[in-house]
Amino acid sequence: MKLTGSYQIPANKQTVWEALNNSEILQQCIPGCDEFIKNSETSFTATATNKIGPFNASFTGEVELKDLNPPNNYKIVGQGNSPVGFASGEAYVELVENNGITTLSYTVDANVGGKIAQVGSRLIDMTAKKMADIFFGKFSELVTPEDKRDEIISNLAVEKKGSATKYLYWLIAISVIAVLLIYLNQ
Repeated sequence: MKLTGSYQIPANKQTVWEALNNSEILQQCIPGCDEFIKNSETSFTATATNKIGPFNASFTGEVELKDLNPPNNYKIVGQGNSPVGFASGEAYVELVENNGITTLSYTVDANVGGKIAQVGSRLIDMTAKKMADIFFGKFSELVTPEDKRDEIISNLAVEKKGSATKYLYWLIAISVIAVLLIYLNQ
């Protein structure tokens, strides 16, 4: 499964980079995250419980950051296991700043197996999109300076009216893999 997407965050690149490497912020952003432990500067362990189709399962996974180029980009490699299946993969995350707004772009290449793979790629893709929307919405909220939040929320409301089917792919497929991006950054 390949996922790509981008998200604009109204904060400078260094702030976004630091947040993407902050285990407390990531734990708050990952849907269903029960635990997010920073094992080292480049290694994390995560546990998250989510519903994917008929399955409600708790995934435990390991994530390692590689090819770090702060604050511009890195690669996330991860794997996760659950009683209903497993996931593994990697994500490339890049940050580009323009006038104080940082665009976070990601490409995820993931493999899913076990019972969870039997629900079909379409359902997994829809779940990944929904989780990405939740993750990046919360991440943006936590990273955005308070004085800009009201403006951003009103802009998002207008954007959603214009395109109700516009979703983001996930870094959090990495949460199924063992996170991201996410996080990062998805």
